[in-house]
Amino acid sequence: MGWLKDNLGTIIVSLVLASAVILIIVKMIRDKKKGKTSCGCGCAGCAMSASCHSPSKKEEKDT
Repeated sequence: MGWLKDNLGTIIVSLVLASAVILIIVKMIRDKKKGKTSCGCGCAGCAMSASCHSPSKKEEKDT
């Protein structure tokens, strides 16, 4: 019980940080499923746009 009292501050801060990280990861997963980007800008000028998003069905039919 003494160890718990000695480290209570560290335990609370660790739990708060772990909760924040988990919430951020859950939001990123939900946004990814909705098709939203994480950068906040459009993909027109992005060099990595091909790796972020799969081609649409219309684009697949054209090729």
